[in-house]
Amino acid sequence: MSVNSRFAISIHVLTLLALHETEFLTSLDISESVNTNPVFIRRILGLLRNAGLVTTQLGTEGGSCLAQPPAEITLLAIYRATVPNPLFTLPHRRPNPFCLCGSRIESILQREFDQAETALEAALNQTTLAHLADEIKTRPREVYQA
Repeated sequence: MSVNSRFAISIHVLTLLALHETEFLTSLDISESVNTNPVFIRRILGLLRNAGLVTTQLGTEGGSCLAQPPAEITLLAIYRATVPNPLFTLPHRRPNPFCLCGSRIESILQREFDQAETALEAALNQTTLAHLADEIKTRPREVYQA
């Protein structure tokens, strides 16, 4: 599973929970919305539970719900819960230190990568689950063409 997919699916799961804020949803309920396997959803819920974003209850009345109000959960919190490493990294092998480019490129790239990551995190911090849930409630249903 790609990092981007895990992040997007986590947002989907949490937005669904925000739309059903007073209910516990099972992994089967959630998997039907995401259109994937409940086992995969349980793995995602485990990441989100470890980050303090969801609460899980076992038993016949069990399932998952948000651990915080939707207005307090940002896309940045979800990103940090599901993307464990920096998005951009330098190669494991160091470039040639005797080359004009190789001796200088790492510090330049690292600066650019850090700036990009900072901008991404700032953007993700602007949107909450409450924003997404509100937009879903007001947006017309999309019809998919085969």
